Amino acid sequence: MLENLKKDVVRIAKAADESGLCRHKSGNFSIRDKETGYIVVTPSAVAREDLTYHDICVVDINANAIEIETNVRPTSELLLHLEAYKTREDINAVVHTHSHFATAFAVLSKEIPPIVYEAVSYGGKVPVAPYGRPGTRKLAESVIEPLKVSNACLLENHGVVTIANDIDTALLNANYVEEVAEVYYRTLLINNGKEPKPLSSEELQKWAYPSEIKLNK
Repeated sequence: MLENLKKDVVRIAKAADESGLCRHKSGNFSIRDKETGYIVVTPSAVAREDLTYHDICVVDINANAIEIETNVRPTSELLLHLEAYKTREDINAVVHTHSHFATAFAVLSKEIPPIVYEAVSYGGKVPVAPYGRPGTRKLAESVIEPLKVSNACLLENHGVVTIANDIDTALLNANYVEEVAEVYYRTLLINNGKEPKPLSSEELQKWAYPSEIKLNK
């Protein structure tokens, strides 16, 4: 069932691991099937190098298991993914990572401002969801308000969640969050802790492909 989506989840999970967004068995990834509404999601406690599409679980929006091929369980943070889908019906992919720079700001409960244009990808600022113990409904519900205003949020003392209409864009958002977090960290370091001037939402919305570039049709 949904083998192509399962393979996409495996591909993204391994790409996230290779790029350092999350290592070992941390992080989790999911895609919502547009036709059935089912969600394919990574299993709990399976190392990326051992992960195959047979290990990807299929669940419904109410956390009922629909298909599990191997001796695994869905990620213990499944409720987090499901709450994101319930909050944003326009999205079909969720990525949760533990990238270092972004997670450092999550530990400080400090949102990441839009200081460079890459922030356009996920909607500007990266707000912070209040602390909830991993795997709990409290953690899942903590992302509701942040994800209403951004396609990325920090989980206090935990990590990062990014969303998108497709899994590749959700992963791209996670990479951009980490890159902007690193630039923000280095800027604060160079500037003796003084906050840089963020780009306004109005400025971010003005970007357009240059009309001066003439494309052959």
